[in-house]
Amino acid sequence: MTPEERSLLIAKDKQNVWHPYTEMSAYRRGTPLVIERAHGARLVDANGREYIDGNAQWWTSLLGHNHPRLVRALCSQAEKLCHTSLAGITHAPAVELSEALIRTCPDGLKHAFFTDNGSTAVEAAIKMAIQFWTQQSAPRHNKSRFLALEGAFHGETLGATALCDVGAFRSPFSAVTMPVTHLPSPAADLDLAVSALKAELEAHADTICALVIEPLIQGAGGMQMYSPEYLVHARQLTEKYGVLLIVDEVFTGYGRTGTFWACEQARITPDILCSAKGLSGGMLPFAATIASERLFEAFMGDRSRAFLYGHTYCGNPLGAAVACEVLRVYEDEDVLAGAVIRAKLIKQSMARLAELPGVYAARSLGVCGALNLGEGGGYLSDLGWRVYEAALAQGVYLRPLGNVVYLTPALNIPLTDLELLLATVETSVQVVLDELKSVRG
Repeated sequence: MTPEERSLLIAKDKQNVWHPYTEMSAYRRGTPLVIERAHGARLVDANGREYIDGNAQWWTSLLGHNHPRLVRALCSQAEKLCHTSLAGITHAPAVELSEALIRTCPDGLKHAFFTDNGSTAVEAAIKMAIQFWTQQSAPRHNKSRFLALEGAFHGETLGATALCDVGAFRSPFSAVTMPVTHLPSPAADLDLAVSALKAELEAHADTICALVIEPLIQGAGGMQMYSPEYLVHARQLTEKYGVLLIVDEVFTGYGRTGTFWACEQARITPDILCSAKGLSGGMLPFAATIASERLFEAFMGDRSRAFLYGHTYCGNPLGAAVACEVLRVYEDEDVLAGAVIRAKLIKQSMARLAELPGVYAARSLGVCGALNLGEGGGYLSDLGWRVYEAALAQGVYLRPLGNVVYLTPALNIPLTDLELLLATVETSVQVVLDELKSVRG
């Protein structure tokens, strides 16, 4: 792309495109990255400059960009069937994927309902849970209230937004969201979190539909990490008090935390598991909501009991074919074993950063590392964005969460790229800390 073509493209973009998570007046004053292509763990801009992708593009490209096997699977499927509805008919990629995906799941999860992104995977789970209780014969309770964690984030649809406890995301819509009680997060205090959950269930189980949690890492809420022990208690308590357990593995699944599913580390089986992002290797919008036999059976009977939900491209053949190939690549390339090596390097880097004055709560779990700059700030802080700018100048792309700087690269990122990524982040954090010290100085 010539400089003139790039300038024209940016001008048209600023005129016509409304970008997600972007304050558009500031965006129009700046000069955005124009990404032209990508390969492996690298993005390439319109000037031909390469950037190591530090967040796998919103946590999706877990096998890197344009993995050749995924590209071939997409092209092969496109020659045969690009789209057909999954409402009352079927196609081979959806059937093959459901079988392969269920084999990866904790025992007891038996039925895959396909959607097209993480938000709708969670939205489907919410509706399944509500309808499940409505269709129970006896006793009938008004089990329509949900529990979630402080700092939770579960997506952008209205039901998922209600589960959210990040003020910047939820507050504009709080007047129209369903009732949700946000309980203390185990990332802050495990004992307090367990006791609060127990007390809430003891007092109100007859009105509570489900507990919805991100297992082990609360992603968009600031990469808050916690022990598998909480999941054990959550499963025991929800079973005891007759409440469904929904685990949102949209971010944590597919090996991000070290096991294929994060909930494996607690050896639990939820009632519903939600998956997206890495499910299709970052190639196409695709998601799945996987339910237990008990929940599925509640929808059997006459037409009034059917689950009347589904988006146009739910279970589309292109996404299903690519998602099948993703699972084969994981097995053939032993992705999880390679992720162990990368997790160790990230852990070592976070330990070094923890020694810097001004860095708080440097932490890691699996192929995810995070740190807080300063003790406060939250999502709207600009501290992380200062690190973003410093890293971008050195050829590394990050996307902070306010004052939280984090790394979620591809699970198979080449080790040389990972070492460069970590070194650049360490340097960039130090640059920003030095700037802050100079200002205060």
